[in-house]
Amino acid sequence: MQRNIETFLGCDASYEESKIVIFGAPFDSTTSYRPGARFASRTMRAESYGLETYSPYQNLDVTDYKIFDGGDLELCFGDTNLALNDIKNFAEKIFAANKFPVMIGGEHLVTLGMFRAAVEKYPALNVIHFDAHTDLRDDYLGAKLSHATVIRRIYDIIGDGKIFQFGIRSGDRPEFEFAKNHTCLKKFNFDGLEKVIAEVKGKPIYLTIDLDVLDPSIFPGTGTPEAGGVTFLQLLDAALKVIRNSEVVAVDLVELSPPYDPSGISTATALKILREIILSLAEKFT
Repeated sequence: MQRNIETFLGCDASYEESKIVIFGAPFDSTTSYRPGARFASRTMRAESYGLETYSPYQNLDVTDYKIFDGGDLELCFGDTNLALNDIKNFAEKIFAANKFPVMIGGEHLVTLGMFRAAVEKYPALNVIHFDAHTDLRDDYLGAKLSHATVIRRIYDIIGDGKIFQFGIRSGDRPEFEFAKNHTCLKKFNFDGLEKVIAEVKGKPIYLTIDLDVLDPSIFPGTGTPEAGGVTFLQLLDAALKVIRNSEVVAVDLVELSPPYDPSGISTATALKILREIILSLAEKFT
């Protein structure tokens, strides 16, 4: 793999020397309300130069680590299955090289592509899911593949007792009823996260973060904003707890939609979350 011409700030090491691989999955063809998440990774790269490489939260600096930016995948917008297969194939190469993938969406359905690659390598895979929405519909307007069905499709693969959802504050009644019997769903915040981390200790974890878990008063740049979300510091604390205290094998960050926040505040927030995640991972692997 060749280094991208424009990289996330400080993520300019070669593929061979890097443990962490960042890449973009610019796809939003099943977005149910406001499209635009396909522009997230491109916009984040361009805006990353307004962010310091140093984190005062962790006393770590991106320039002290080897991190590779593989650029954005070129995904087919006319064929959802083809796009998911392309994401899966790219992630498989990263896993085969024993490197750690960090994927930037794109709508939440892109998670399914990388998850399919991850579960092949780690059959006992569990999922920790931060989101405003349940994403547990069996179909959305007849479509089985949608950003509104992504966690249900993951459930179809791994079954009961392996999906842990936090921050959820939106969904239809059947989704919440399904969750009562099949997933561990915590509404509104991250209460109980430490207990879940203890429960999954030693098991491989896929961490998927839908940024609309944040309150839209601080993160308006998303396709389906939901009032009543968490703060930046709450999300940061939760993400770092999972990374530091569990066997995370893959992370994704999805549903930033830059066109809906021309101020750039949402992009800046997403970038800061990304910086802290990759720093926490880099420190863990050093």
